[in-house]
Amino acid sequence: MSPAIGATLNRVDGRYKVRGESRYSAEVPVTNLVHAVVVNAKVASGRITSIDTGAAEQATGVLAVLTHRNLGRVANVPRLLPSLAGLAAPGQTFFPMQDETIHYGGQPVAIVVADTIERADHAGTLIRIEYETTPATTLLDQARDRAYVPERIFGGLLPGQSSRGDVAKALAEAEVRVDATYRFAPNHHNPIEMSASTAVWDDVDRLTIYDSTQGPNAVQLTVAELLGLPPISIRVVSHAVGGSFGSKAMVWHHPALAALAARHVGRPVRLVLTREQMFTSCGHREEQEQRVTIGAHADGRITALRHHKISLTSSFDDWAEPSLQSAAVAYLNPNYEGIYHLVRGNTITPTFMRAPGEASGMFALECAMDELAERVGIDPLELRMRNYSDTDPESGNPWSSSGLRECFQRAAELFGWHDRDPRPGSRREGQWLIGTGLASALYPVTQPVNPQRAKARIYNDGTAVVEAGVSEFGTGVFTAMTQVAADALGLPVERVRFVGGSSDLPNITAAVGSAGTSAVGSAVHVTACELRDQLIRRAVGDDHSPLHGADPARVEVRDGKMVLSDRPDVGETYSDLLHRTMTPDVEVLGTWNPPPQDAGYGIHTFGAQMAEVAVDADLGVVRVRRMVGVFAPGRVLNRKLAHSQLMGGMLWGLGQALLEATRMDPRLGRWANASLADYLVPVNADAPDVVVDTVEMRDDVVNPIGIKGVGEIGVVGAAAAIANAVHHATGRRIYELPITLEKLL
Repeated sequence: MSPAIGATLNRVDGRYKVRGESRYSAEVPVTNLVHAVVVNAKVASGRITSIDTGAAEQATGVLAVLTHRNLGRVANVPRLLPSLAGLAAPGQTFFPMQDETIHYGGQPVAIVVADTIERADHAGTLIRIEYETTPATTLLDQARDRAYVPERIFGGLLPGQSSRGDVAKALAEAEVRVDATYRFAPNHHNPIEMSASTAVWDDVDRLTIYDSTQGPNAVQLTVAELLGLPPISIRVVSHAVGGSFGSKAMVWHHPALAALAARHVGRPVRLVLTREQMFTSCGHREEQEQRVTIGAHADGRITALRHHKISLTSSFDDWAEPSLQSAAVAYLNPNYEGIYHLVRGNTITPTFMRAPGEASGMFALECAMDELAERVGIDPLELRMRNYSDTDPESGNPWSSSGLRECFQRAAELFGWHDRDPRPGSRREGQWLIGTGLASALYPVTQPVNPQRAKARIYNDGTAVVEAGVSEFGTGVFTAMTQVAADALGLPVERVRFVGGSSDLPNITAAVGSAGTSAVGSAVHVTACELRDQLIRRAVGDDHSPLHGADPARVEVRDGKMVLSDRPDVGETYSDLLHRTMTPDVEVLGTWNPPPQDAGYGIHTFGAQMAEVAVDADLGVVRVRRMVGVFAPGRVLNRKLAHSQLMGGMLWGLGQALLEATRMDPRLGRWANASLADYLVPVNADAPDVVVDTVEMRDDVVNPIGIKGVGEIGVVGAAAAIANAVHHATGRRIYELPITLEKLL
């Protein structure tokens, strides 16, 4: 039997999605269902002075109109913790509709519940609200002078500043310096499926929520705290999720609002956000500015790095995506200073967005590295290799595994990098200026902090089912877990079924930070191995088994048959054992305890990315012609799934580089392009030729199956490679994302 891990198995849920049979949270059939529509604040700062709901309450089909005057009070708003922590994970520490204060544009101020969504939507337009407004801060430049350095960021997980060595002295003595400031427009996630929650009360204290989320257990724990209920009273179901990219990683207000509305009207309530509401209800990548100063010897070896960031956060949370963390350890560097500055504004708390921090921080660093290579007159690839570090520069610990050198070597071969003329503007094809660029990619291997659990059961017909409370939001995790379980049990994949998507199943941390497959995969592996070993022990202890008296360590399982490793003709199947002992099934609940955060190793995923662009010499239009990405994610579970995730990340990086920006209208404190008609994302016509490859590096430190996540590493170096290619084509460096034609003209 060939190993399942590493195979290109088709997605186990593929046929259901193609046939339209997958059930998303807004499609689950529920008896006696009614619909809720949220009404949002039209101002960014102030307070409600009056609400007239009379006309809405009299509208046909309306069951209730809820405002801060009659909505139930929440019991407790949990503190801000990333969902990876395995605890309650609110998107922000503010819960709306508890008083008349308006903190940001789009804040929920009323909910209409009606028998159809159309009637609820119409009634919402009949509500008359008057405000007393106060000056709003919605842009970074409006309050730059009020910036502060927070003690902690990112839900309290990371310090607001860190340093090593003497940066000021090293920069003063540096033979070469690069000092550049980079600006980033706000970005929004825009998954195809809008966030949706369906709340069903079985009685006064039993609640089921069908929610589109990256973590059913995180929703369960968060809503439990908000409503003052024990977690056992709440069940969260999330079988299929239509994309997230971080917007569904934290728990926003709509699941609890749906539950409160359902309790008020005494019927199941479905609340689906509109596309415009997705821009004001689920966080975003914040507006930010980063300044990078690099000091180096004349040969390009780095002596100092100063990396400062300023960004806009909400009035209640110290949130900044951790843009400085990976950049701080990307290269050998004895002197480092990283400081976050925050500006409080009238905005919802920002949140995770695919490669949160790495995509922006590594863009700034890798563009500055390209500029350094030009200053010292060496190839950009050679510069990175000269500054390569075998150890984590922050801790001095060795990498658990790296592969960066191998990734660049393979990427250069696939791309044809060494044939490149380094002179900017040296290559032209008619009207088009052609350029090539590269960047390193670096992403931390994030470990959950709490135990991860799974359940495995094998039946006497030799089939098995494995369960864990992880949702499927597009990554193919159900398929990968089928492969992990099949190999651990020694069964063909067609005899194994994986079940997830419910908080009733064993607890798994929300699948964020590219840690989902690692967390659930480790739990599934450990659990399936425990089940396999238990059955082997039963066989060797059974007088009637061909394996009786054998050393369990000498027994392995092949195609469902337990055999002696040196005598494969001696053994029996799982079915033989269970039928003979009149056992219908055997079940194990297993636990994987993640390694400590300080395990004596630096743990990152590495990659190398290259891009070729064509820039219209007169119009400034940029077309990405081809991209190459080579990554070292440890062991690859499923090549087809990994390739899809890495390619998707690279194309996401193309959007970050050239297209994606949410524009704020400071007069109204509202997003001016809150739709897919105006918020630009790459489409098929923008997609270049993309080559993806992996370099497998054995890693026995990260987890029992030696895997690192691939969901985000593909994003990290893509935008910088494109920006560096634009410079190579035109001779102009662009310091602001996205790179639009106006900036090149």
